[in-house]
Formats: sequence, C-alpha cells, structure tokens
Amino acid sequence: MGLEWGGADPAMAVLHYFQRPGAEGVPVSLLRSAQAVLGGVRALHRELCYNVSWTGASPPNPQETQLLHWLFGCPFESGDVATESFLCPGPTDLLVEIGPRLNFSTAFSTNVVSVCRAAGLGCVDRVECSRRYLLQCARHPTPPEEATLVAVLSDRMTEQRYEEPIRSFAVATRPAPTWHVDVLGGGRTELERANQELGLAFDSWDLDFYTELFKKFGRNPTSVECFDLAQSNSEHSRHWFFKGRLLVDGKEVSESLFESIMRTQEKSNPNNVIKFSDNSSAIQGRTVCSLWPRDPSRPSRFEKRKSTRHVIFTAETHNFPTGVAPFSGAATGTGGRIRDVQCTGRGAHVIAGTAGYSFGNLHIPGYPLPWEDPALPYPKNYAQPLQVALRASDGASDYGNKFGEPVLAGFARSFGQRLPNGQRREWIKPIMFSGGIGAMEDIHVHKEPPKPGMQVVKVGGPVYRIGVGGSSASSIQVQGDNASDLDFGAVQRGDPEMEQKMNRVLRGCVETGKANPICSLHDQGAGGNGNVLKELSDPAGAVIYASRFQLGDPTLSVLEIWGAEYQESNALLLRPTDAALLQRLGQRERCPVNVVGTIAGDGRIVLVDDLEAPVTDVGVKPSGKKMPVDLQLEWVLGKMPQKEFVLSHSSPALHRLCLPPGLRVRDALERVLRLPAVASKRYLTNKVDRSVTGLVAQQQCVGPLHTPLADVAVVALSPFETVGAATALGEQPIKGLIDPGAGARLAVGEALTNLVFARVTDLRDVKCSGNWMWAAKQAGEGAALVDACRAMCAVMAQLGVAVDGGKDSLSMAARVGTDIVMAPGTLVVSAYAVCPDITATVTPDLKCPDGKGALLYVELCPEQHRLGGSALAQCYAQLGDRCPDLENPDSLAACFRVTQQLLQESVVSAGHDVSDGGLVTCLLEMAFAGNCGLQAELVAPGASALEVLFAEELGLVLEVPSAVAGDVCRRYEEAGVRCLPIGHTGPLGPQSMVRLRVNGQEELVWPVGDLRALWEATSIQLERLQASPHCVEQEERGLAQRQGPSFTLTFDPKIAPPLLCQMAQPGPRVAILREEGSNGDREMVAAFIMAGFQAWDVTMQDLYVGEVTLESFRGLVFVGGFSYADVLGSAKGWAASVTFNPRARAQFEAFHRRRDTFSLGVCNGCQLMALLGWVGGESPTSDPPGGAVRPGVLLAPNDSGRFESRFVALAVEQSPAVMLRGMAGSTLGIWVAHGEGRMRFRSPEVLAAVTSGGLAPLRYVDDQGQPTQEYPLNPNGSPLGIAGLCSPDGRHLAMMPHPERCVLPWQWAWMPPDWRRTMKVSPWLRMFQNACEWCLEHPEGES
Repeated sequence: MGLEWGGADPAMAVLHYFQRPGAEGVPVSLLRSAQAVLGGVRALHRELCYNVSWTGASPPNPQETQLLHWLFGCPFESGDVATESFLCPGPTDLLVEIGPRLNFSTAFSTNVVSVCRAAGLGCVDRVECSRRYLLQCARHPTPPEEATLVAVLSDRMTEQRYEEPIRSFAVATRPAPTWHVDVLGGGRTELERANQELGLAFDSWDLDFYTELFKKFGRNPTSVECFDLAQSNSEHSRHWFFKGRLLVDGKEVSESLFESIMRTQEKSNPNNVIKFSDNSSAIQGRTVCSLWPRDPSRPSRFEKRKSTRHVIFTAETHNFPTGVAPFSGAATGTGGRIRDVQCTGRGAHVIAGTAGYSFGNLHIPGYPLPWEDPALPYPKNYAQPLQVALRASDGASDYGNKFGEPVLAGFARSFGQRLPNGQRREWIKPIMFSGGIGAMEDIHVHKEPPKPGMQVVKVGGPVYRIGVGGSSASSIQVQGDNASDLDFGAVQRGDPEMEQKMNRVLRGCVETGKANPICSLHDQGAGGNGNVLKELSDPAGAVIYASRFQLGDPTLSVLEIWGAEYQESNALLLRPTDAALLQRLGQRERCPVNVVGTIAGDGRIVLVDDLEAPVTDVGVKPSGKKMPVDLQLEWVLGKMPQKEFVLSHSSPALHRLCLPPGLRVRDALERVLRLPAVASKRYLTNKVDRSVTGLVAQQQCVGPLHTPLADVAVVALSPFETVGAATALGEQPIKGLIDPGAGARLAVGEALTNLVFARVTDLRDVKCSGNWMWAAKQAGEGAALVDACRAMCAVMAQLGVAVDGGKDSLSMAARVGTDIVMAPGTLVVSAYAVCPDITATVTPDLKCPDGKGALLYVELCPEQHRLGGSALAQCYAQLGDRCPDLENPDSLAACFRVTQQLLQESVVSAGHDVSDGGLVTCLLEMAFAGNCGLQAELVAPGASALEVLFAEELGLVLEVPSAVAGDVCRRYEEAGVRCLPIGHTGPLGPQSMVRLRVNGQEELVWPVGDLRALWEATSIQLERLQASPHCVEQEERGLAQRQGPSFTLTFDPKIAPPLLCQMAQPGPRVAILREEGSNGDREMVAAFIMAGFQAWDVTMQDLYVGEVTLESFRGLVFVGGFSYADVLGSAKGWAASVTFNPRARAQFEAFHRRRDTFSLGVCNGCQLMALLGWVGGESPTSDPPGGAVRPGVLLAPNDSGRFESRFVALAVEQSPAVMLRGMAGSTLGIWVAHGEGRMRFRSPEVLAAVTSGGLAPLRYVDDQGQPTQEYPLNPNGSPLGIAGLCSPDGRHLAMMPHPERCVLPWQWAWMPPDWRRTMKVSPWLRMFQNACEWCLEHPEGES
C-alpha cells in the first residue's frame, strides 16, 4: 500500500486507495482552463485517492481490505480500486495532486468515518479524498506555469497541493500557551501589541476602555480574555453603531437607531410573542393538529396532537466569510441561521429558508454585458463576483439540500459602477443573506433563567481550529486592512449532516412536550464557545472545564477551544435529572452531547484549563488550576458606555439620466432583461430543494414551465392544516445611492407588494426583520444609514407594520489597490405573517381565464415615472438623479387591504408587483410564466414610452376575469387607489405575441418566447458554468418551444379503495426507516398516516442496538435525503451499514423473505434498494455469502452534473407494483430533488429484462406524454425515462421522484387551473392507500 508497516507509531499510518479514472472523464471546462494557462496540454486525466488513517496495530486483513475496496469502488466494476496509482506520467507530463487543507478534518471525512464504523471498520479515524490530475503536455511546464495550473485546479482557500503522498495527518502544531498582556506595566501600548498579534480589531475607543478597565481591576488580562472581549464586544456582536450616540452634522440624534426601530412596534398590532431578543422573533400563531412521536428517544408510533404553534423568523448575513471563500462562507451562513431558528425559546421547528446574494459585475467569459467596465480591477484576497454568484449559491443550496430545509424565496443583484464624482461603488465584499421561517410550541416560548446547579451542555460537532477570529475579522472597518492569513483563519467548515443530527436531538427534546429537558438554549456563532456560554449563563455565571469539550484536533490551544467559531454546535442548560434523556437522544441520533460545566451563581464566567489533568468533581470549586478566563459577566455583557459616532452628510454628485437619442423599447429590453437583478434566476432555483418537508405551499417557480417568478413564499404549519405562514423580501439599494431614505421606503414597499399575494391575517399583524449592510464608518455613509433607518421607521409607523428583529453588517468596504470600494448601502426587509389559508396564494403566471383575462394596473404613485436608480439606468452605466419613492403610505395600506379581500374571494387569477425593470418587465414576466401573449395600452400624457415602461414606481398588475374587471377597479378607486384596465391576456403558447402601446404609439410587438429567451440568457450563461453544457442547451431549446405538461387521470382520487373505507383503527404498521443524513421522513410519515397506517419512527441505530425488530411491521419505507452525505456515492454508506452489520442484515433479509410485507424506497431510499438488489433485475444474494450483493442497477450522478430540483411529469405504466394498482395510464406532476438519479444498468440485458417484465412502472414523459430522456423533463438522463423500478412480485417499489411531497393539491408546484379549482385530494395519495388496501386484503401476503 505504498507503506512500510511496523514503524514507531503504526497508529499514524495512512493508507492510499486509488480509484481508476472513470468513463465520465474530466469536465471539458477544466481542460480548457488548463489549456488557457499552457497551450500544449493535450489531455487531462483524473483519479481519486482515498487517504485513510488506519489506527490498527497491523494492516487491514483480507476481509477489511475487501470492504474498503467496495466502499471506494463501483459495484459494477472489478479492479477499479488499487493501492498503486493508475496514472503513468511521461517525461513532459505533469502530475498534480490536490486535496483539502489538512489543518482540520473535513465534513467528507467525518461522514466516511461514520460509514466505516457502521460497517464495522473501527480502525479508520480519518479519510480525506484527493484528486490526482495527469496533464499530458507537449513540454514540461515551468514552475510559474505549474503554480498557475494548480490555482486553476484548486480552491485556494480550502485546498492545497500535495507535493508528495500524505504520510500522516498529525498537525505539526503545539497548543499555544496562554499569556498575560501587561496592561498594568505597559498600559495601552501592550494592549495595542496584543491587538495586532491576535487580530482583535479593537478601535481606539476599545483600547482606551479595556486599558482603564483592567487597571481598575488591578490585574492583567490573559490573551484568552483579550480574544474573548474582542469577539464578544465586536461591532458584529454588540451592534455599537445602532445602539450608539450619534451626532450628525453637529446635531445629536434624539435616540439611538435601535430605539427608533423598537418604536415601530407602537403603531402595529401587539402580536409578537418574542421580539428583539432570543435567536429569532416570533408572532402569535394558531392551534394546529400535527405529528408527534410518542417517545422521541426510542422507536415509537406517531400520533396526531393539537398544540398552539407560533411562527418564528430570523435573518442574518455572512458576508465576509462568503467574500473570502464563497462556498463554505455561504454554507456556514445558512447553518448559522438554521441554528438561530432551532434555538428560539426552548427549542423550535425549522421549516424553510430564504437566500439573497449581492455581488459585483459578473464579467462572464464570452458574454460581455455592455454596462460592465472590464478595466476595473479586483483584489486578490476576495473571490471574483462570478465565483460568488455561483459558488455562494452552491454552498447555501448544498447545505439546505443536505440538512433538509427548502429555500423558497430570495434575491440576486449585481452592481459595479464608477459614479459621477469618480467614486467606485461595487459589491467587492458581497452580501450573502439567509432568512429562515419556522415554528415553535407555545409552551416553549420562554427560556428559563440559569440557576445554580444546572448543567452547561454542548450539543453538536467537535471543536476544530475553524473561524478563529471570525467575529472581529468581519468587523474590520475596510476588508483588506488586516493580514491576509487572518482571512484564511476565519474560513469555516460546514457539515450539514452534523447539523441535522443535532436538530433531531433538539426536536426530540421539543417533542417531549411539557417534559422538554431544555431549560435554555443558544446557538454557537460569532465568538465561539466564549460568546455562547456567556450568553447562556448570564447573569448567574458558570464554571467551564476545557477538558470536557470534544476536540476534533488534539493540538488546539485553550484560546482556540474558547474562541473558534466551529459550526454545528449549540449550548443548552439542563437539570441533572434530565441528563439521561438528553444522552439517550444523542446516542439514538449519533450526535455528541457533552456536559462542559455548571451554573455557579456568582456572576462570573470561569474557564478552567484542565486539559492535562481533567477535573472529575465538578461540584467542587477548582483550585490550583489555571483559569485563562475569569471575568465578571457584568463587565462583558452588562450595560457598557455608548460609543459616540460623529457623522456628516456628503451630498452625492448626481447627473440627470442621459439615454441614447432615439433609444427604442426593444433595444432597451435587450439590455434590461439580461441584467442579473431582472433576469431569470433559474440558475439558482434549479439546484436547491424546494419541496422537502412537505410543508411547502408556494416556492419560487410558477406556471406550466416552472418559471422562477413567485413574489412570496408560503409554508404550512402542519400537513394536516391549511394555516401557515408567508414571507417576502424587499431591497432597493441602487435607488438608495440617490436617496437613502427613498431606498429604505421602497424596500418596505417592495416587501409588502410581494407579500400581498398571500393571504395574511392583517396588515398590522405583519412583522419584519431589518438587515442592514453598509460601509457605515466611511465618510458620508454613516449619515446615509441614519437617514435610511429613520425613513424606514417613519414609513412603517404610517403603514402599521413593525420591525421585531434584524442584524447589521457595517464594514461593507474593501480595499482595491489604493482605492476603498464601498458596497451600495443595503437594507433587506423580510416581511412575514400568519397565513390563514395557504391555498389562496396568487402567482404571477397569466392563466387567461375564459381564454382572455383582463389586465389591471394598480398605481401607487400616479403620474410619476422616475428612472433614477432603475435597471434601465444601470444598463446604460448610469444612476440618474431622481428615483421613485413612496410618498403616500396610506395608498399602499389601502391597496394591500383591497387586494387581500380579492384574494379571499378568489377573484384574482394572477398578480405581480412592479419592481426591478419597471412596468414592462412586470407584464413580460407574467407572460413568461403563463407562456402566453398579452396586449396592453398605456396612457401617460407628457411621459415618454421609456419612462412609462421602465420606471420602477411601486404598483401591482393583476389579471382578473373580464366580467369582474370593472367591479375590481371600482373597489380600488373607492379605497383611494388608482386602478386602470390596461389590456387583456392570451392566447397561449410561446409564439403568441406581446403587444404594447404607449400614448397611442405601438412600442413593442414580439413573440413571448423570443422575449423570454432574452430574459433567460444570463441565467443560461451561468448555468453553462455550473451544469453540463449539453443539458443546458436542451433546456434552452425546450423553453423556446414548449407549451406545458399534459396531465391525465385514469381514476377518481376522491374515491378511496373499498376495504380502506371500512377499516377499523389502528391500521397496519409501517416502519419509516431513516439513517444518518436522511431528511424526508416526516412528510413520508404524514402520507402513510393519511392513508390509514400506523407509522413508526425507526432509525438504523435502533436496529443495531436491538431497540426494535422489523417482525411486527407490514411495510418498510426507506426515505429520501443524503445518508452520510452520499460521500462515497448514492446511498453507498447506508447500503454498507445494512450489508456489513450482521444484526441489521439479518433483519432486512428476514423482512424481505416474508410474503406479507411491502417496501417503498424514495430518492435516497431508491438508491439503497438498488444497491441491496431488492429491485433492478438481479437476485438479492451476495457472493461470497455475507458480502455485498451484486446489484443490477445503481443510481449514478445526474447527466447535468449537479443536484436537480424540478417539478416533472410522470407517467404510470402497467406493472405488478402493489402501490400503483389502478393508476396505470395516468400522467401526474411530481417533485424530484436529487443529485444522483440516473438509472445505470449493469448490462443492456438487465435493462431489457426490466422493461420487458413491466418492472419499470414509472417514466419521465414529455409534454406529449411520451417517455423521454430530454433534460430537464427527464432530470437525470435515465434511459427510456425510467424513474422507478419494482420487484417481479410487485411488493417492492423504488422511485426517485417524491410522491410523499405531492399527496395534497397545495403541495403541487403547478396543476391545470381546472384541476386547481376542483381537486380536493391529490392523485398521489392513492399510492399510499393502495399499500394499506393490500395489507387489509392480504393479511398473510400474496402467494
């Protein structure tokens, strides 16, 4: 194995397993990038190397070796894993090995080690995968060319080149000792030195304050205390600016910005149950009936219970880490915000997320956008805007996909421009915004205060040297002013599987109801353990023991244990009597639970350094131990003196907008429709799960072509209710460059004109999170932020809505050479409210009621057509001098209320807000989504066509049946809101014409399909950079031609099977089985309960330890998700845990042999069933006995090369499948969400046997109902459109699409309007009813 055994420390041995280069080869884009560096590169080959840390006293035995080869290889291949490389470089060739930085174990390694342990390989403690590239060159590259090639092949922030094979994972680092800062002897100078050495980001005020503080105490602070104070009291954590004393232009502002924001509550309904405190805010919810396991700490049956469930919301940004390392920064930003949701009160339910990205000019290669200046430079210590747009969204999407949280709304904005005064404004430091909506039980709203004797517990992943100094690093006034190695130190590591395991532990606590063992709960984020444990123990104080933390790296110093911002960790308080329950939950979910200290009651936070000699008796005050932290909490968290900020306005140099003479509407649209803020966001929505949980009532995509244009996100609070919550976003930063107050008012206005299309309880019940991203410490910007904040507060008071939480990021400036480039000041308003009827939501897609709907324009700023800050202005590299505004908030309030009444009465068939791109874009987007034409006539005397069409004045466009158009207009007019009929909609089809006339002149006549192609063009370019180009071309071609899917039904979903109608409860028992990383279990439980089953929560861990057997179950369901993150291939880890664990394997084989059982595998469960041989044409027997089976099919990566989230058409064919009886001939819409869904058969003969035997009952079909391999109608490239397989006896069904997420009509992304009006029961429920009917009909099974 390339290893001499028998050295001094065999436990340090690293084994190397090489995987033969696959048939897929290397992406063409990577070869082209290499050729751009070195023209003589003829070919590029890649093999993977698994570097395995083996702790055994001797090498792996033959059985262990066989298992390792199976794990790292392909079940279809023989000899594809070897202990020597498959690559043979020639004399002019270059062999480069790239792998993760070795300073900490990756999430990949954590999951592979978990797989190995589940499969019985206990001697593996770390596995890192490296990529070995062989570049065949005409001449050997020079050292500078090598360095450039390495940069092309790797991510500089998270990866490195391995100059030689890894011999050891030991880190050559000794824990740094704690030292004292001699403030008493050297005064402020000594603190300044520590500030520099530790990267603390103390400003002059901080240095003075802490120097005097420790002089007053008469002692020197330790290095750990200085680091602690810097993190805990950074701008990032303390929000000094918003709570500070402000002097603007020499006049003191009467109250802090935070006080102003809090006062918005005075004019709004008092429906907050949590505000301006805790990890999230919450509003009064509803009593709902939902699913509860009887005992979350053991396998148990689910039951329905009623409880009062409140709606919670939080939002935050992760800008600095995302700017440095986009994927990991956005991933951990998402993870941190998820923890904010789950740590509300004494624990809460995560439901869904929102995401937003602001980045600089994209400069897409080969796709010049005329307003982007190619001469502007970009700094090397930041990712390029194009990387941010793609990789940040990859990171956030990947984290949510694996955790199991759908992303349902968001924004993406690009801007970079040199203003008339010569100042450059651009998002060099990007915005990565993450919002989250969730729910909490009424009985868990209030955290208990800490009391002496309570245990301090850490739940989640181990400590790593990650994100050290992230809080202070992100508070640097100008990014780029600190040493770049500290930027690397603030890079973070996301492990969504660990977060999900932790979430299951916390949810288990919540689902014990009144017996919830959690007294108080806080998420770990900025400042690491030091911050979270102080917040948790305040004001009582605690003693914390360094030895009690679970370390992922034994070389960590006390400072790093205390201050590292490692992810996937929370802290909670627990009474000692409840410790056993929490430990049981942790063991069941395989999640670390560590008691790290005790509440002391003396008001001090004390960290005991007992790493070398751990303290065992925590009841005794430690003596003779070093205490690197010993602080009175009042000094750190108590009321501190306000910081004073002296600000002054600087008037922007504004020029009137000067558009090219004779500019035609058509020419303007060719630019505006390609601007990222306006253009299609398909490149974002295609790759993020929008259906997981089964609680999604409205996500981003609407209409027959699944077009990403929804205004509002809507979720249910329970699958058994139609009450839920809605959220919508607003942000208008470019207009804020002209007038910060107007930008803030428009952000509020946009949030509300988006939210209005979901039913909410009342406008005054609407609450908002306000997130501020500003370069507040730069000249003129602090005063601009003050103006924006005061404007927001004033307009909210007039509207009756209020802020109840938010965050700020006030160092939005980056150094570029000698320049300081500020990002546009941004306020993101996230409005949310309770939704009394989630089915009443109106979407933008035109539906042409009665063949020809009426178009109405609701104007909120009549006679105004201001183009300043518009998309049109930006597309001509200008800003303008007059921007839209919200002069009359009463008009918006009236409009909101009338529109809500119309939604309640189901009068409106489609609706959309006027925003980026103006009225013309609003109209076109409605046509794009509806795949139909329209005609509109606009009259605005004295205004040009460009002003009328492209001004971004607030307003709505509605489609209503022609017969009620006059009445709708009258109702708005009676409320004081102008509403004008402007045209009609139709006919359907991509060749239908869009006709626009302004002031009697025809300004646009163009097929809707051609206009949509322009709008999709930028997204298509971005898609080509993140998905297989040939797949992207198929989708582009299809969008130009498609009419929409044709759904058909061959049965009546309302009529249940006969025995089911007579069944007495309880019904048959079904085990809903999950493994580490599964995330689709709750929606599956709901579907089976709706069909009459007793559904049980069962984990693989339960089977391992003998807590339950499968003997009493008629059904076994393998749910969707990412078991072990699918690190070794789809469901490979889950299959290993079944195949190589004797107890689990015996259970599975016995269940499979019984004739009275059925099984269903969906998504990850389908992948598992294929590997186990339960479907796919091969006999599920192993060779040799006890080894892996020989599957006939496996699920390979999608042809597109990435995760696909789609709503597709699925045809049900004749087959023996028990669960599909009576459904053949139907074509139905269904969700897919997977990265590895392509059916790959062992041979053409296996495929032929499957199809000829009727064992492929589910097919992806095109709009004509024919099986297809066309992307994205077939989202993965499976041959013959095969989407599911069944066993010859029909008892076992495996499918990649998700029927459990479509058992209710409101869960469908789109259905024909007549179905939407009349369908009360989704056809997919029949699948689950069929299973129950079969159990009742055949209690002993079919012979």
